[in-house]
Amino acid sequence: MKLVLDVWRQAGPQHTGRLERHTVDGILPYDSLLDVLDRLNCALVARGERPVAFESDCREGICGACGVVVNGLAHGGGQRRTTCELRASHFADGAQLTIEPFRARAFPVLRDLIVDRSALDRIIASGGYVSVRTGNAPEANALPVAKASAERALDAAACIGCGACVAACPNASAALFVGAKVTHLALLPQGSPERAQRAQGLVAAADREGFGACTSYGECHAACPKGIELGVITRLNAELLKTGQRS
Repeated sequence: MKLVLDVWRQAGPQHTGRLERHTVDGILPYDSLLDVLDRLNCALVARGERPVAFESDCREGICGACGVVVNGLAHGGGQRRTTCELRASHFADGAQLTIEPFRARAFPVLRDLIVDRSALDRIIASGGYVSVRTGNAPEANALPVAKASAERALDAAACIGCGACVAACPNASAALFVGAKVTHLALLPQGSPERAQRAQGLVAAADREGFGACTSYGECHAACPKGIELGVITRLNAELLKTGQRS
C-alpha cells in the first residue's frame, strides 16, 4: 500500500519549521507508523537527503518515546495505543497523513518530530518519589494494602510519561501526569508520609515549567495510551485541598 505523508521538518529549536510532503510505497498493512517513517528515511538517505528525526525505543507501547501528532491527534487517536502501535492498516491505501511533533510551550521542538520532554522529568525530581528510610525490602505480606487501594495505585502507576495528555489538552496541562504520580504513591503506605509535600512540590514544578491549568476538558484521558482515569486529577485536588492549596 501507499501513504502520502506531510511530515513536520525543523532543523533546530531556533529554525522555522514546515510541512514536507513525501509519498511512501511498498508499505505492508501490519507496518507501524514508525516502520513507515523508517522506510521514508531509507529513501531519503539513499538520495543523500537528511532523514526525518523522530524518537523511539521499545516499539511495544511501553516507553512512550514515540509520541507524535497524527492528523491532529496525539498518538493518532484510538483507545490505549501509542504511535508505535498505530498500524498502516488503520488508514486507506493512498491516505494522506499529517505528522507533527507534540505542541506545548513546555515541549520545545528539538528537531523535526522530536520534542524536549525533560520538563516531565523535572516534575518527578521535585518530589515524585519516596525519600523516607524504609530499610530493607519487607516481607510481602507484612504490610497489608487494601485491594481497592492497590488496584488504583497500579492503575495510576501505568503512566509512561509520554506527554500525550499535555499535547491533547487545549491548555497544555500536565494535570493527568501529575495526578497519576501523586495518586500512585499516596495510596501506598510507603508514600503516605510525604503525600502533602509531594502534591505541592509536583504542582509547583508543573507551574514553573509552563504547563497550563486543568479546566476539565477530558482530552487528556482520551489521548492517554494507558487509559489513566480523570479520577487521578480529583485525587490530586483533594491532596492539595488538605494543604489549603488548589491546582
